[in-house]
Amino acid sequence: MFLPQEIIRRKRDGETLSSDEIEFFIDALTHHRISDGQAAAFAMAVFFQGMRAQECAALTRAMTSSGRVLDWSGEFLGGPVLDKHSTGGIGDNVSLILAPAVAACGGFVPMISGRGLGHTGGTLDKLDAIPGYCTTPDLSRLARAVRDAGCAIIGQTDDLAPADRRLYAIRDVTATVESVPLITASILSKKLAAGLNGLVMDVKTGSGAFMPELNQAHILAQSLVSVAAAAGLPTHALITDMDQPLASAVGNALEVSHAIAHLTGTRREPRMQEIVCALGGEMLTIGKLAANRAEGHAMIAEALASGHAAESFARMVHLLGGPADLLERPAAHLPRAPVNVPVPARASGYVQHMATRDIGLIIVGLGGGRQRADDKIDASVGLTAMVEIGQHVTRGEPLAYVHAATPEAASWAAGLMAEAVTIGAQPINSSPVVINRLVP
Repeated sequence: MFLPQEIIRRKRDGETLSSDEIEFFIDALTHHRISDGQAAAFAMAVFFQGMRAQECAALTRAMTSSGRVLDWSGEFLGGPVLDKHSTGGIGDNVSLILAPAVAACGGFVPMISGRGLGHTGGTLDKLDAIPGYCTTPDLSRLARAVRDAGCAIIGQTDDLAPADRRLYAIRDVTATVESVPLITASILSKKLAAGLNGLVMDVKTGSGAFMPELNQAHILAQSLVSVAAAAGLPTHALITDMDQPLASAVGNALEVSHAIAHLTGTRREPRMQEIVCALGGEMLTIGKLAANRAEGHAMIAEALASGHAAESFARMVHLLGGPADLLERPAAHLPRAPVNVPVPARASGYVQHMATRDIGLIIVGLGGGRQRADDKIDASVGLTAMVEIGQHVTRGEPLAYVHAATPEAASWAAGLMAEAVTIGAQPINSSPVVINRLVP
């Protein structure tokens, strides 16, 4: 018999926890035999003291086995079950484009996603902006969507990694997000519970990432790849740039609209296209749907160009309760903020730096993210038409447009957005979107 407070104390003091201690703590977390305060203390102890590889693996296994593990063999899907996960960024709506693109290429993607963490947006919060879309379907509805649309982007159901769901919410509001073992166990427990044949990790680095330094991102990527391999899940990782927002739109409904524009070809931004094709190419390679990454890259690009990815997205949305005509009439369904104001540039020159984390916090301050676990989100707020690094601007030209609930909120956000963009006289090139690649 273990005592939760003794497990917390041992980890606080830098000791190595046994598998039995970790299993006990996670079982108690799952069944609410420990308080939120104890769970927060455990997360903080891990944050400061870290975990050895065997502890992280034990934590991942315990969180995976805290609930049901899906088995897709009975669905006779006819293709590999694949997924991608991002460590979180600003303007990162890749999942909304990538999952249907992979589905259009013969993969099946049951993507279990999360809500916003800290300054970053969450895929589920974006999907909640779609009226009627069910992010927590029962397993029969999930299976039907995966079978018929090829993809289903959902949240954790009650019986999939429930320990992670509880700890995830606590980490979000206790400043314990940026921990390699906690991130590793959180991500992989959900993915292992989803019954995957292959996974691709998108590990962000830069000013808007949880791992802003490249060496930190490399450590996290290596942890994810090695722990996943030990668990029998083939996993590749790409380290990608988050020194600026990935999309020109940030905010839940605004990012859905941006993704729809990309899927339908109304507007395709080069950085977004590159990362979608790079991640998709890895997924198709792992799933043996492509002979190599280059072939997979081309297959994803063709799925987008042909409209087949858009068709998969439309089927997924409808099967999970959303409007059947979302792609044709997004403005009729997605919420819009009542106030829309430009953010004028304070000088002429080239955009040299963007305080990307601060931009994420602007969205939180507007109501588009959470400051407490139970906060309601305003899906309509955010930023659009943002400039990018290397772009030339003229004094007074809009750096972005603020979408807000009130004029006061819009004015506050516009002031912070102007401060978040550094303008200088010299031209500058932005970083490549894909920085590095790790495989087992």
